[in-house]
Amino acid sequence: MSVKKTEVLLVCGALILSVLLFIAPKIAPKADEDDGHNHSIQAVQADNNANIAVYLNMAIKNLEPSQKGTIEKLMTQNKQDSISFFWDKAKRPDLASIYFEERAKVLNTADEWYKAGNRYYYSIQFTQDKTEVPLLYQCAMRCFFKSLKLNPKNTDAKIMLASCFVEGTPNPMEGIGMMKEIEKTDSNNVKLQLSFAFFSVKSGQMDKAIARFNKVLAVDSNYIEAYLHLADAYEQQNDTAKTIEVLKKYSRKTTDVTAKVEINKYIEQLTTKQK
Repeated sequence: MSVKKTEVLLVCGALILSVLLFIAPKIAPKADEDDGHNHSIQAVQADNNANIAVYLNMAIKNLEPSQKGTIEKLMTQNKQDSISFFWDKAKRPDLASIYFEERAKVLNTADEWYKAGNRYYYSIQFTQDKTEVPLLYQCAMRCFFKSLKLNPKNTDAKIMLASCFVEGTPNPMEGIGMMKEIEKTDSNNVKLQLSFAFFSVKSGQMDKAIARFNKVLAVDSNYIEAYLHLADAYEQQNDTAKTIEVLKKYSRKTTDVTAKVEINKYIEQLTTKQK
């Protein structure tokens, strides 16, 4: 078992929400590149016409008769919360996201648009049809952009918008540039540092990833999930001693009994292997 496999095991339990908040991006250019272009939020564009209605229609068409009757009734009554719950229960968070956006259109607050963007963004990892993924990124970007229109100071929305650029567009450096701008004034932002760290991991820049994970822990030593990511980065560098050292720190800090047992088992395996 590796640190990554142990981490996945733990994610299935108490850590899943934290990991979802900082899901590792899929595309990762070098984080220190600069192409000289304007990467400000004001320069960002989103596709206002992107939608996933065709996937919703296909899903409804393929439902069992009883389920189809239920969802059609809910849609007729315009019970958006119940519709979202229906699709979440059916393991289609992508379709549930549509109704979070509908809610945002009605309430039109920065927070509601941010929630809708998050829903689209985090549904991507559960999407089976990969042809839908580019549209989900565009939908997420549209929502984050509207959130920022209403509240330009929402740093989390800026980071999420930047992540969409990095992961879901042909112009990843737009996102990296936006994050670099944020870093100039908010270098201790944990979400930002984690995003940079994951980009570095995906592009194989483990030294940079380690530096970013250490930065996270310097800012917030109680963000214990970062120890798992840091240990995995050291393991990928074949640095067993450092891997063990970081895992021991995690073990001392975690209050999750199951996690502690699993990590200590793996520390024993590594220690035996090291001898």
